[in-house]
Amino acid sequence: MVPVKKAAKKASAKKSTSADTASNAIDEQLERYRSMRDFRVTAEPSGASSAKSSSKTRGLPFCIQKHAASHLHYDFRLGWNGVLKSWAIAKGPSYVTGDKRLAVQVEDHPMEYGGFEGIIPAGQYGGGTVMLWDQGTWEPQPGYTDIDAGLRDGSLKFVMHGTKMKGKWALIRMGGKWAKEKKPNWLLIKEHDEFERGPNETPVTEAEPDSVVTGRSIEQIAKSEDHVWNSKDTAGQGNAWFRQESKGEVARLNSAKLAILETKLRKLPEERQPGFVSPQLALMAATPPLEKGWLHELKLDGYRMQARKDGKGVQMLTRTGLDWTNRVRSVANEVAKLAIDKVTLDGEVVVVAPNGTTNFADLQASMQEGGKHLLTYFCFDLLHVDGRNVRDLPLRERKELLGDVLNGADEDVVRVSEHIETGGAELLHKACELQAEGIVSKRASGKYSPGRSSDWLKMKCLHEQEFVVGGYTLPSNQIRGVGALLLGYYKDGQFVYAGRTGTGFTQKTHRILRDKLEELEQKTASFARVPADAKRGVIWVKPEMVVQVRFATWTADDQVRQAAFLGVREDKAAKEVVREDTEIALRPRGARRKEASHSVQPVAVAAKKVTAADVGEHAPVRLTHPAKVLDAQSGMTKQMLADYYWAVAEWMLPHIADRPVSLVRCPEGSGSPCFFQKHVNHMLPKGIGSVDIADKNGKVEPYITLNNAEALAGLAQMGVLEVHPWGSRNESLEQPDRLIFDLDPDEALTWKVLAGAATDVRAQLKKMGLESFVKTTGGKGLHVVVPIEPELEWPAIKDFARGVVVDMEKANPGLYLTKMTKAARVGKIYLDYLRNERGATSVAAYSPRARAGAPVSMPLSWSELKLAERPVFRVAEFSEWKARLKKDPWKGMSGVKQHITAAALESVGLKS
Repeated sequence: MVPVKKAAKKASAKKSTSADTASNAIDEQLERYRSMRDFRVTAEPSGASSAKSSSKTRGLPFCIQKHAASHLHYDFRLGWNGVLKSWAIAKGPSYVTGDKRLAVQVEDHPMEYGGFEGIIPAGQYGGGTVMLWDQGTWEPQPGYTDIDAGLRDGSLKFVMHGTKMKGKWALIRMGGKWAKEKKPNWLLIKEHDEFERGPNETPVTEAEPDSVVTGRSIEQIAKSEDHVWNSKDTAGQGNAWFRQESKGEVARLNSAKLAILETKLRKLPEERQPGFVSPQLALMAATPPLEKGWLHELKLDGYRMQARKDGKGVQMLTRTGLDWTNRVRSVANEVAKLAIDKVTLDGEVVVVAPNGTTNFADLQASMQEGGKHLLTYFCFDLLHVDGRNVRDLPLRERKELLGDVLNGADEDVVRVSEHIETGGAELLHKACELQAEGIVSKRASGKYSPGRSSDWLKMKCLHEQEFVVGGYTLPSNQIRGVGALLLGYYKDGQFVYAGRTGTGFTQKTHRILRDKLEELEQKTASFARVPADAKRGVIWVKPEMVVQVRFATWTADDQVRQAAFLGVREDKAAKEVVREDTEIALRPRGARRKEASHSVQPVAVAAKKVTAADVGEHAPVRLTHPAKVLDAQSGMTKQMLADYYWAVAEWMLPHIADRPVSLVRCPEGSGSPCFFQKHVNHMLPKGIGSVDIADKNGKVEPYITLNNAEALAGLAQMGVLEVHPWGSRNESLEQPDRLIFDLDPDEALTWKVLAGAATDVRAQLKKMGLESFVKTTGGKGLHVVVPIEPELEWPAIKDFARGVVVDMEKANPGLYLTKMTKAARVGKIYLDYLRNERGATSVAAYSPRARAGAPVSMPLSWSELKLAERPVFRVAEFSEWKARLKKDPWKGMSGVKQHITAAALESVGLKS
């Protein structure tokens, strides 16, 4: 056995003769790994020759980082497909073949992180000191060249070419009880070769303890603090790390900046620090201004707050002047550390999401439900500094001073809200791609003026605003919570009904909302008018609770569509809540204002321009391996599937939104094993919600629900080839609003016979006063769908559906069958009524199917049943049939208000 060589330690030690040399070495490493971050490697298929495969995979990067976080461990990282596949190993690797070192798989890391050595600030994920303990290249062992299969099946065998790590190694995923852990547990094992060591030899982690790049110890790296990794700041985008000067140099630079700031302030008018300044507010606009002289910032989704520092005391005041200091104590404590004695800041307290946008739901959870999310105060304006009024300065100058004031603050807690001066339209487009709320454009020369003015304009990607709760319904399951909230706003002194929301609730918010709303209950509605069908089962409340809601659009009758609850807003009075529409046309200062009907674009139009569901645009969702083929017959890729979901979202969502759904996932495509998923887990894409449903034993579980295009398109990342909704909505789970009759024919029957059978079902339903709609199943059958008012419960609906098909079987036993027996189906059509029971689902309109060719379940007009051949629609051929979306045969379904009458029940032998 040949021991690991120690020459590297001596060589790298030469690099650490000075702090600058070590820092420069890490800069070089970071740049090297940054250059790798966009490469892609595709594994050879099973059975490929080792020579051919190694040409693809030879020279893959690896690194091992010694990490002093909450405990000392080693992060083992293998570069694959543009990321670092990562495992945490408590004891580090061992050259003893009998040692099996536990390796806990963690999330993939950006490639650039493989070149990092330095500090991750406390409070961030992985906070502590990081050393580059070893690095080099790796490749799969012959016979184990399908790396994706190895990762999936839990068996990786590879050869390492590092300074400290050499030879053959294996990573094996553990089974049994270990397979039930939240994070997969693997074992790192040294295989027999010339590099293995005996149990009595010094472990490599002790023999080679220091950095392979700089030769520094973990203590020396911690003391230097020359490089910092912001895990919350654009990780993987190239800006996640920065190099900083020594602590002494930082103090000297800070002192110099404060002296310059004092010189600038001497020219400004003196004043006593105001107690509270009424905030400047933005008007809604359709598009960003095109002329020069505007600063464009991302719109933040949080709580607007003024930070008022007076000596050692700090107040955090809401937009209405309420003192919320204790609620955002971490921010107040950081403001208190500023070197300025008296200062008033204007900004927004937010929770930063992993993609760099802001998340109001997480913010509200942190402040009301005890959730633990880091709060960040983004400062976008400066109102007062050390007895000087800065509000009359141009905004550009105020922001320059703001940068000086915040110098030295912990940027994870308090930071300047950055801006760009050109490309407002591009910024809005990018914000929408990132699923941010939108942007705010501010006149660079403008003074700070309380109230709304045309100097500040806001453009939104998503419709999101406050509403007042005027009533609620009870959930149909056994939890303590709410079924739906009835929403409203004020207009000309009247409380206007704006629709309802029944999604977005967690178990905690269910309880919180129910407790608060019960205290506000009253006997009558406060709305000026409420549609008759919206009054059923409603408990009216005093219009005092304000909630934040995100929704798709306003309907023609001025109600929100596909609305999701985000949180309760305690910083805004109910009487201030109005409908947010575009209020001005963008125009140069001093230009004459035109009539709104000629000059104003609705926000919906502006938003659609940057998120148009057009097949020519890629869906704005993150995909790994977008070129991966999910259907071999048609050539449909993961990107094509995401783009399809994005393009048909407007037509598909009305049939799945605000319902529990089950997903058919086919990670390896339509020709490989697939499985159903109906419960929420961490694998789901952004935008997926949950609805709590109790089973027959009373056990409550979170079921998947979704109601926006981004969430739908994001399903492609998981290989979701089918979407199956319930026949009832979240707000009335026990009362279905759709009947489904599934016509499943023997394959020998012709299309004409099947189409005639669907027409028979339609005629049978018409006798009972029920209008119906038809669609292909994406297979050989047809679905006849009947929209109904949610009045009867599941058992009654199932019995009614059974009665309908049994009558048809009795009338034509030679063609129709109502029992599932396969042997009896020869030459017949099975009339499946079992889709109409609690928990049953059927494939959604416009959903693909997990079958060869990836066909689509397509709504048809009844006249299309007269076609000579069965119509077939495939995802890969969407460009050929997308024109039919302009004439949706199911367009009128939402307007059909019909009931299963007592006479209809009696006609199938049921009592009303």
